[in-house]
Amino acid sequence: MLSPEALKKIDRAVAKYPAEQKQSAVMHALAVAQVEKGWLSPEVMQFVADYLEMPAVAVQEVATFYTMFNTSPVGKFKLTVCTNLPCQLTRGEEMAKYLKEKLGVEYNDITPDGLFTVKEGECMGACGDAPVMLVNNHRMCGFMNEAKVDALIDELKAKGAAGEKA
Repeated sequence: MLSPEALKKIDRAVAKYPAEQKQSAVMHALAVAQVEKGWLSPEVMQFVADYLEMPAVAVQEVATFYTMFNTSPVGKFKLTVCTNLPCQLTRGEEMAKYLKEKLGVEYNDITPDGLFTVKEGECMGACGDAPVMLVNNHRMCGFMNEAKVDALIDELKAKGAAGEKA
Protein backbone atom coordinates (compact mmCIF):
# COMPACT_ATOMS: atom_id res chain seq x y z
CA MET A 1 0.00 0.00 0.00
CA LEU A 2 2.84 2.41 0.89
CA SER A 3 6.32 2.41 -0.56
CA PRO A 4 9.31 1.06 1.37
CA GLU A 5 10.58 4.65 1.66
CA ALA A 6 7.31 5.78 3.25
CA LEU A 7 7.38 2.86 5.67
CA LYS A 8 10.94 3.78 6.69
CA LYS A 9 9.77 7.31 7.51
CA ILE A 10 6.90 5.92 9.59
CA ASP A 11 9.24 3.47 11.32
CA ARG A 12 11.55 6.35 12.31
CA ALA A 13 8.59 8.10 13.93
CA VAL A 14 7.43 4.90 15.64
CA ALA A 15 10.92 4.42 17.09
CA LYS A 16 10.54 7.64 19.07
CA TYR A 17 7.88 6.05 21.28
CA PRO A 18 7.84 3.06 23.61
CA ALA A 19 6.95 -0.13 21.70
CA GLU A 20 3.54 -0.39 23.36
CA GLN A 21 2.70 3.17 22.28
CA LYS A 22 3.47 3.00 18.56
CA GLN A 23 0.02 4.44 17.82
CA SER A 24 1.45 7.76 19.04
CA ALA A 25 3.00 8.06 15.57
CA VAL A 26 -0.41 8.13 13.89
CA MET A 27 -0.27 11.79 12.80
CA HIS A 28 3.17 11.34 11.31
CA ALA A 29 2.09 8.14 9.57
CA LEU A 30 -0.97 9.84 8.11
CA ALA A 31 1.12 12.78 6.90
CA VAL A 32 3.59 10.44 5.19
CA ALA A 33 0.76 8.44 3.61
CA GLN A 34 -0.95 11.61 2.38
CA VAL A 35 2.22 12.95 0.77
CA GLU A 36 2.65 9.67 -1.07
CA LYS A 37 -0.99 9.02 -2.02
CA GLY A 38 -2.36 12.56 -2.28
CA TRP A 39 -5.24 11.85 0.10
CA LEU A 40 -6.27 9.39 2.79
CA SER A 41 -8.68 6.87 1.34
CA PRO A 42 -10.44 4.42 3.67
CA GLU A 43 -8.00 1.76 2.46
CA VAL A 44 -4.98 3.92 3.31
CA MET A 45 -6.39 4.68 6.76
CA GLN A 46 -7.00 0.96 7.31
CA PHE A 47 -3.42 0.22 6.26
CA VAL A 48 -2.08 2.80 8.74
CA ALA A 49 -4.30 1.35 11.48
CA ASP A 50 -3.04 -2.17 10.78
CA TYR A 51 0.56 -1.00 10.57
CA LEU A 52 0.33 0.80 13.90
CA GLU A 53 -1.79 -1.95 15.46
CA MET A 54 -4.65 0.32 16.41
CA PRO A 55 -8.38 0.44 15.67
CA ALA A 56 -9.24 1.85 12.25
CA VAL A 57 -11.83 4.14 13.83
CA ALA A 58 -9.08 5.79 15.92
CA VAL A 59 -7.09 6.53 12.77
CA GLN A 60 -10.20 7.91 11.09
CA GLU A 61 -10.92 10.12 14.10
CA VAL A 62 -7.48 11.72 13.77
CA ALA A 63 -7.72 12.07 9.99
CA THR A 64 -11.13 13.73 10.13
CA PHE A 65 -10.36 16.00 13.08
CA TYR A 66 -7.37 17.82 11.60
CA THR A 67 -7.95 19.94 8.50
CA MET A 68 -4.45 19.23 7.20
CA PHE A 69 -5.57 15.72 6.30
CA ASN A 70 -7.49 15.08 3.09
CA THR A 71 -10.10 12.35 3.42
CA SER A 72 -11.32 12.91 -0.12
CA PRO A 73 -9.39 13.55 -3.32
CA VAL A 74 -7.87 17.01 -3.82
CA GLY A 75 -6.10 18.75 -6.66
CA LYS A 76 -2.34 18.61 -7.04
CA PHE A 77 -2.16 21.95 -5.23
CA LYS A 78 -4.34 22.36 -2.14
CA LEU A 79 -4.70 26.03 -1.28
CA THR A 80 -5.95 26.52 2.27
CA VAL A 81 -7.13 30.03 3.01
CA CYS A 82 -7.21 31.24 6.58
CA THR A 83 -10.64 32.66 7.39
CA ASN A 84 -10.04 33.30 11.07
CA LEU A 85 -10.67 36.79 12.44
CA PRO A 86 -7.23 38.44 11.93
CA CYS A 87 -7.19 37.30 8.30
CA GLN A 88 -10.80 38.36 7.81
CA LEU A 89 -9.98 41.81 9.13
CA THR A 90 -7.19 42.12 6.54
CA ARG A 91 -9.23 41.06 3.49
CA GLY A 92 -8.81 37.32 3.92
CA GLU A 93 -12.40 36.56 2.98
CA GLU A 94 -12.05 38.79 -0.08
CA MET A 95 -8.89 36.90 -1.10
CA ALA A 96 -10.73 33.59 -0.68
CA LYS A 97 -13.57 34.85 -2.86
CA TYR A 98 -11.11 36.15 -5.46
CA LEU A 99 -9.22 32.85 -5.49
CA LYS A 100 -12.39 30.79 -5.88
CA GLU A 101 -13.66 33.04 -8.68
CA LYS A 102 -10.29 32.95 -10.45
CA LEU A 103 -10.20 29.16 -10.35
CA GLY A 104 -13.94 28.71 -10.93
CA VAL A 105 -14.47 26.52 -7.86
CA GLU A 106 -16.06 26.59 -4.44
CA TYR A 107 -14.43 25.34 -1.26
CA ASN A 108 -13.48 21.64 -1.48
CA ASP A 109 -13.95 21.44 -5.27
CA ILE A 110 -11.22 20.35 -7.67
CA THR A 111 -10.58 22.42 -10.79
CA PRO A 112 -11.38 20.56 -14.04
CA ASP A 113 -7.65 20.29 -14.84
CA GLY A 114 -7.08 18.53 -11.49
CA LEU A 115 -4.54 21.10 -10.35
CA PHE A 116 -6.31 23.03 -7.58
CA THR A 117 -8.53 22.57 -4.57
CA VAL A 118 -9.42 25.51 -2.33
CA LYS A 119 -10.00 24.78 1.34
CA GLU A 120 -11.05 26.96 4.22
CA GLY A 121 -8.70 26.84 7.20
CA GLU A 122 -8.54 28.06 10.73
CA CYS A 123 -5.71 30.04 12.30
CA MET A 124 -2.33 29.20 10.83
CA GLY A 125 -0.34 31.05 13.46
CA ALA A 126 0.82 33.82 11.13
CA CYS A 127 -1.60 36.59 12.06
CA GLY A 128 1.08 39.22 11.55
CA ASP A 129 1.27 38.19 7.88
CA ALA A 130 -2.49 38.20 7.31
CA PRO A 131 -4.16 37.34 5.11
CA VAL A 132 -2.38 34.01 4.69
CA MET A 133 -2.80 30.79 2.78
CA LEU A 134 -1.03 27.45 2.77
CA VAL A 135 0.01 25.50 -0.29
CA ASN A 136 -0.16 21.74 0.29
CA ASN A 137 0.24 22.21 4.07
CA HIS A 138 3.92 23.08 3.62
CA ARG A 139 4.30 26.53 2.11
CA MET A 140 2.95 29.63 3.84
CA CYS A 141 2.05 32.64 1.70
CA GLY A 142 1.43 35.90 3.54
CA PHE A 143 0.16 39.41 2.92
CA MET A 144 -1.99 38.02 0.09
CA ASN A 145 -3.59 40.39 -2.37
CA GLU A 146 -4.95 39.99 -5.91
CA ALA A 147 -1.52 40.37 -7.54
CA LYS A 148 0.06 37.80 -5.21
CA VAL A 149 -2.81 35.36 -5.78
CA ASP A 150 -2.40 35.79 -9.56
CA ALA A 151 1.37 35.21 -9.33
CA LEU A 152 0.92 32.16 -7.11
CA ILE A 153 -1.63 30.59 -9.46
CA ASP A 154 0.61 31.25 -12.48
CA GLU A 155 3.61 29.73 -10.67
CA LEU A 156 1.69 26.63 -9.61
CA LYS A 157 0.17 26.15 -13.07
CA ALA A 158 3.68 26.22 -14.55
CA LYS A 159 4.88 23.70 -11.97
CA GLY A 160 1.86 21.51 -12.63
CA ALA A 161 2.54 21.57 -16.36
CA ALA A 162 6.18 20.64 -15.70
CA GLY A 163 5.18 17.83 -13.33
CA GLU A 164 6.79 19.54 -10.35
CA LYS A 165 5.53 19.79 -6.79
CA ALA A 166 4.86 23.03 -4.95
